Amino acid sequence: MHKKIFVLLISTTILTFTTFGCKKSEGSDKSTQTADESLPGYYNINFETIFTEKDNHSTKDALIKEQLNNYFTSIWQAGNLSGGLLVGRGNSILFEKYAGYINIETKTPITSTTPMHVASVSKIVTSLAILKLVEAGKIELSQKVTEFLPTFPYPNITIKELLSHRSGLSNYSYLVDETKGWDKSKKMTNQDVLNLYATFKPELQSQPDSHFSYSNTNFALLALIVEKVTKKPFPEALDKMIFKPLGMNHSYIFQEKNLATANTSYYAKGKPYPFDHLDLVYGDKNLYTTPEDLFRLSQAMYAPNFLRKDLLELMFTPYSNEKAGVKNYGLGIRMIIFDNGKKLIYHTGWWHGSNAIFVHLLDEKVTIIAIGNKYSRAIYSALRLSSLFGDYPLHLQEPDPNETNDSIDAVLKKVITHSEYQDKNIQPEKTKSDPSKKQ
Repeated sequence: MHKKIFVLLISTTILTFTTFGCKKSEGSDKSTQTADESLPGYYNINFETIFTEKDNHSTKDALIKEQLNNYFTSIWQAGNLSGGLLVGRGNSILFEKYAGYINIETKTPITSTTPMHVASVSKIVTSLAILKLVEAGKIELSQKVTEFLPTFPYPNITIKELLSHRSGLSNYSYLVDETKGWDKSKKMTNQDVLNLYATFKPELQSQPDSHFSYSNTNFALLALIVEKVTKKPFPEALDKMIFKPLGMNHSYIFQEKNLATANTSYYAKGKPYPFDHLDLVYGDKNLYTTPEDLFRLSQAMYAPNFLRKDLLELMFTPYSNEKAGVKNYGLGIRMIIFDNGKKLIYHTGWWHGSNAIFVHLLDEKVTIIAIGNKYSRAIYSALRLSSLFGDYPLHLQEPDPNETNDSIDAVLKKVITHSEYQDKNIQPEKTKSDPSKKQ
């Protein structure tokens, strides 16, 4: 009933976009080689041979593209979202559009080459760096963290328990608040995170490998382990191991040198979100990338020589089985295992005004990526699009025009909880639709 209204919004709310259709992924040739192949990495991926013609064809494509466009119109345009949405299958991009601004003051539009912060989606690349080091025989998942970080005060926690959020470690952002052990006028590093735990030795929330508890500390420590093993700073290691080999040319790990140049994120009403004392900690967050680069990563994950098969299967195995339910976690990746047996692989991200979701549909070879740089939980509703491609019980719905951005993804409440949005110390139940009210 409201479709005509939504269509009229196209000319005023969509700011820049690429023509959608069955479009080939740009640069779908062999992956770029780095100068340092002595470092384990994702080299020699031939993007032209990963998929067959069958993977790129569907008689339902016309209907799917229409539904994707309706979704973008009714959710993104009507909700005045800012960022990018990409849906791809095999080598083909089925839908790709961008809206909003890199800089609201200068009205600089977001494009396909605009790197945006994807927050906890960063955990995927941290996990892949660790798994590549495992494949190379540099580390083992069963090794204790103390073998790499001697000052770490918990001798029984393993690398695998960090990857699966089963370490029992608290979130470092809460530790900073509770201990007053950090001057918040100074920006914290990953080494500072380790030093805080070594100094204060906070009690574990649970015994290692006894309980799932999502904690960003796990991945901040994993980044330090990557640095220890590769003998390179984490941003450089990921550039050499992942970004350059896969041709992810607009991706980087945020560092202090990027403070003045990185693209801004915004509160819901358009106020710029300032950097704070936690913004230089990486591994758990701080991947800046584009939908096209993430699509390239997702494509590569289907290649037979991407990662040893048993390791990739370990990544997609659920480890938190002590409680019944459809939600679970693998190694650096979330999953929903529905009652019908379908497994949906994904990860959400939220930090400051940035929201993101990455969906990797194993059976259908489909990727769904949404990144926003202006706070809105409606970004996560892109998960629903999975139902267009397989038997995933997340149904598309025409939104109620009176819904706010905060409530528009209510259909997902049974499978995504508030805790999944809490990448740090943001409390969504208190921020409501505009977190700037907290300031």
